Amino acid sequence: MESFTLNNGYQMPMAGIGVFTFTPPEAQAAIESALRDGIRLIDTANAYQNEKATGRAMKASGVAREEIFLVTKLWPSVYERESAVDDTLRRLDTDYIDLLFLHQPTSNWQAGYRTIEKAVREGKVRSIGISNFDVKPGLVEEAVAFAELKPQMVQVEAHPYYPQTELKKILAETGMGLMAWYPLGHGDKSLIAEPLFTELGKKYGKTNAQIILRWHVQAGNVVIPGSRNPVHIHENFDIFDFTLTAEEMARIAALDKQQRYYNGTPESVEGFLGWAPDFDAQE
Repeated sequence: MESFTLNNGYQMPMAGIGVFTFTPPEAQAAIESALRDGIRLIDTANAYQNEKATGRAMKASGVAREEIFLVTKLWPSVYERESAVDDTLRRLDTDYIDLLFLHQPTSNWQAGYRTIEKAVREGKVRSIGISNFDVKPGLVEEAVAFAELKPQMVQVEAHPYYPQTELKKILAETGMGLMAWYPLGHGDKSLIAEPLFTELGKKYGKTNAQIILRWHVQAGNVVIPGSRNPVHIHENFDIFDFTLTAEEMARIAALDKQQRYYNGTPESVEGFLGWAPDFDAQE
């Protein structure tokens, strides 16, 4: 497994499993399967309402906690809650979080950022991330300028049809990394079936999805594809035994269509403040 060195010196795996939309039983089963396969990066969130299941899966796996890179996200409705990080730690049944994101850039994001900075100083969080801050031009730069403890990672939609080229130029200036959600284009069959990926899949003996995930890794993106199928989970991480050539990477870069599958706006993001996860109902 290749790793990404964060700008605070910590290293995180380049590929992991995400559990967005997974029920608690599905999340637990998928994470246990991934950990058995040697995967050590897990991505969840308050809003996914499966943090307790994530914690159970880590414990049931028998894998030492220090071998797992655990990522979760605070939801806007708890940004200003003094107990937000401690409550998250309790649900995950862990002493620390490797990377904690602000999930959405709502109008109270500054309060949430200070909440995470306090948790870093207390040793409860190791690294800070900002998620979906690309919905408004200049917001990533604003967050960097605001921060007392600089962020390490941005999590945004990214795939060959929307490679976040301009954002990555900004991140390069700060040493921040990019973590891609929808790394396979939200399952868009037209993207996955691109003739170029079929051609390269035949050359390397890989699936089209594996070619796309390998492109991400070589482009420096951390990926968190989600799957409930143990076979697909295994395939999603069987991408470290081959290397795309520079010419092949350039051909993939030419597929850029500036096509997003999630078109959030500052106004729609602000609507997230009106919803709160039902933590008490979590299994």
